[in-house]
Amino acid sequence: MILFCDTSALIKLLVAEAQSEQMRQISNTADVIGVCRIAWAEAMAALARRQREDPISNDDLEQARQHLIQAWTSFAIVEVSQPLVETAGRFADAFALRAYDSVQLAAAHQLQVNAKQPVTFACYDRRLNQAAQLLQLEVLP
Repeated sequence: MILFCDTSALIKLLVAEAQSEQMRQISNTADVIGVCRIAWAEAMAALARRQREDPISNDDLEQARQHLIQAWTSFAIVEVSQPLVETAGRFADAFALRAYDSVQLAAAHQLQVNAKQPVTFACYDRRLNQAAQLLQLEVLP
């Protein structure tokens, strides 16, 4: 099984927060974790925002960043391309999604279409999960 993580799910693998344990358990059962290339920038921005809004120690923040750097090379990365962003544009319109949410969904959908194994969509956004289900992606409960 491929576990596609949008940034909200990816962050739960990097720092301890609600549902982090669920994400760790499911990620341990996955054959591979898939992410969209933009997840790097989104994750780094989310970690920096977390530091500003809900200060964690600099050591914990640096540990989360290092974990992302080390794990990144093992991920199946879906590249952002013109066809992908065109699909994302259609998804944004059809499902009333924010821009990067639609890119994440398009990346997961592309992975599902091209993969030879099931793709499970991990996300902690209700609207994005609903859209994923409409596209026949398996969604974490």
